[in-house]
Amino acid sequence: MISLLSICLIVASKKCSDVLKGNGLLIYCFRSKILSMAGRNRMPRNPNGFRGFRDGPPNPDGFRGFRDGPPPVLNRGPGPLPLHPVAMEEELELQHRELQRIVAENRHVIDDNTMLQSELAAAKDDIHRLGQIIPKLRADREVQARELIDRGLKLEADLRAVEPLRTEVIQLRAEAQKLNASRQDLSAQVQGLTQDVARLQAENQQLIAMRADIDRMRKELAEARRAFEYEKKANEEQLEQKQAMEKNLISMAREIEKLRADQLNTDRRARGLGGGGGYGLLNGSPEMRYPGGAFGDGYGGVWGPYDKRGPPRR
Repeated sequence: MISLLSICLIVASKKCSDVLKGNGLLIYCFRSKILSMAGRNRMPRNPNGFRGFRDGPPNPDGFRGFRDGPPPVLNRGPGPLPLHPVAMEEELELQHRELQRIVAENRHVIDDNTMLQSELAAAKDDIHRLGQIIPKLRADREVQARELIDRGLKLEADLRAVEPLRTEVIQLRAEAQKLNASRQDLSAQVQGLTQDVARLQAENQQLIAMRADIDRMRKELAEARRAFEYEKKANEEQLEQKQAMEKNLISMAREIEKLRADQLNTDRRARGLGGGGGYGLLNGSPEMRYPGGAFGDGYGGVWGPYDKRGPPRR
C-alpha cells in the first residue's frame, strides 16, 4: 500500500506540476484528497477480480478464473498478497482518472478564485466610492434634518396661534354632525316622497290607460248602437218583406191548388170523354201549332188500353 501511494503521489506531482505550481493552498487540498482516497482503501478488491478478463461465470469461492488453466492458489498467510500487474495497471488508470477529475475541479476552483478576486476588486471599488459618497450624504441629511427642525418649530408656533380656534372647530364639528343627522332625515323623507311620487305616477299612467280604454269602449258602444239600430231597421224591413213574401207564397200556393184542381178536372173530363176524339179536339185547339187530325186516330188507338187497365198484355 505504501508503494502504491508513493507511485500515485509521484504521478500526481508529474501530471499536475504545471497547474498547481506556485499555489500552496491548492497543493494542500490535492494532497489531502489523495490521502483521503488512500484512507478509503481504494485498492483492488482481489488480485484476480479485476476487469478485463474474459472468463466464465464466477467461482463459488468468489474468484474469476483465467481463460486457460486452473485458478491460482492463494497464500492466506500473514504476509501481504502479491499484486497482479494488470490489476495494478487498472488501479493506476483509475487513480489517473481520479487525478484528472481533481485537476479539472482545481481548474474550476482557480476560475472561481479569479472571478472572486475580480468581484472583490469591484467590491473594493464600490466601497471606496461609497466612502466618498457617505460624507456627502451625511451632510445632506444634516441639512434636511435642520430644515425639518425649523419646519417643526414653525408648525409648533402655528399650532400655538391656532389654539383659540380649536373651540370653534369643535363647535362647528358638533353643528356639522347635527346638520348631517338632519340631512339624513331629510334624505329619508325625500326617498319616501320620491317613492310616493313614483307610485302616483304609475297610478296616473294606469288611469290614463284606463281613460283611453273607457273612451275606446264608448266609441265601440256608440258604433255598436248604430249597428244595432241599423240592423234593427234592416230586420224590420226584412220582416215586412218576409211577411209580404209569405202572403205571396200563400196566394201562389192557393193559385197552384186551383190550377191543380182545374187540371184534375180537365183530366177527369178528358178521361170521361174517352177515345181519340177528345185528344184530337185538345190538339186541335188554336193554342197548338199542329193540327189535331194528323195524330188523333193513332194516339187514340194506342193509348186507349192505358186508361183503366194499363198497358196491353201479350
